[in-house]
This record gives sequence, C-alpha cells and structure tokens, in this order.
Amino acid sequence: MKLTAAALLALCAPSLSFALVGNDWKFSNAPADGLNDITFPFNMAKAPHKSGFYFAQQFRFHNVSEVGYTGLQPREDVRGKRIVHAAFSSFQGGTTTKHRNCYYGADGGPGVSCAVDIKGDYNHTYNLVVKNTRGTTWRGTLVDTVTRKSTVVGEWTLPAGAGKLVNGEGGFVEYYTWNGQPSHTCDSLPFTEATFYNPTSKTRGASGGKNTAVYEYGDCVGKAGYSVTKVARGGSDIKVGF
Repeated sequence: MKLTAAALLALCAPSLSFALVGNDWKFSNAPADGLNDITFPFNMAKAPHKSGFYFAQQFRFHNVSEVGYTGLQPREDVRGKRIVHAAFSSFQGGTTTKHRNCYYGADGGPGVSCAVDIKGDYNHTYNLVVKNTRGTTWRGTLVDTVTRKSTVVGEWTLPAGAGKLVNGEGGFVEYYTWNGQPSHTCDSLPFTEATFYNPTSKTRGASGGKNTAVYEYGDCVGKAGYSVTKVARGGSDIKVGF
C-alpha cells in the first residue's frame, strides 16, 4: 500500500490497496537537508496472530519522487513459536540491492522489497530503524526493545543524487487480504490492534518526532470498527475490525 498526495486529499475514495487508517508523522525540528535515520516503534501485543494486516510507516527522500516504507505484519504461530514479519521497501525506480532478504519490485511496480520473519514476542515493542549506511544506501533493521536483539530486514541503494530522509510522511493500517478478492464487505473485517509510537532520530538537530494525525480513509470509513487512543509514552493505539 502506497499513500500518495492524491489519496490523502481524497480520504473517502475507494482504494485499490485496502488501507483503512492513515497516520501522519513529523519532527518539530529537523535539518533542512533531511534526516540520516528514523526509528519507528510498533507494538502488536493485542493483534491476533494471523496474516492479513500490515502496520507501516512511509518515508521519502529528497531529490527522488517515490516513497519507501517499513513496518510489521502478524503471522500465524509455527509449532508454538510467535512469528513477527518485518518489511522494508523502496518504490523508487532504479533502486538496486544485493541483500539476500530483498528482491526487485514493490506492489507490482518498480523498486525493491525486503522482508524477514523472526521468532519473537508480541508483547515486546519493536523498533523499525531506517538508516543511511553510505552514499545513497539505506538499511532497514528490526530491533526488539526488550531483548535488544537486532535483525537486518534488508538494504538497498537509491539512484545517484538521492538525498536524505524528508521530514514528514504518512503511515497506514492495511488489510491486504482484500487486495486479492473481487469484493468485500466492511463488516467482514477481522479485528486487530496495534500501537504506533512517535518516531525518533539520532540525526543532529532532529527532535520532537510525533504522530501528528490519525484518520480513517478508503471505502470503509465509519464502517470498520475504527477507534484510536493516545498512549502515555507518545503515540496512538489503533483498533479496527470486529
């Protein structure tokens, strides 16, 4: 699911990808030329262990037109073990990769998609870290904030001339199972819940990262069991479904 400016302006219009909730983020202070890194924390403690939902944050770069995203997806348990799926993608044409977790293409278009499954704990908060490693190369890393275990999701290189991370974008909650179905009814949406904590950055001069707005959009506005609650440490707990 890729949010575009047009999608944000037409929040109630039907979407080819079935995102349900948008989540805008921004830093109150950031260098004019952009950020070297962003950390997006997520918690899925109350999400059922079933495939279908994607909890993601988008980001974009100076001097190129297309976005990237990173996030978590619940998975079914395997032999009693909890599986956490993490993704890290670029939609920018000309993006290259040599990482074993990555392949070419993103949502049927140009770009690179990377993903990894780990045995994890849904009660733990996970950080998705997007960080520049050199030049126009960016790495996505999954960090368990309790055990501190770090897992590289993938790494890709944007075309020459791409700049640093732009301050501000929008994330989403998507039920991608509907993408492969000819039709759906809003009341058939299964329940899920996830917390999107405020983003942070180690970039010098960056501070005050916040989720600035959370809202419904797509073709199930007002019909998807949506609710949002502010959380004490900063961020939003989002529920959808029945």
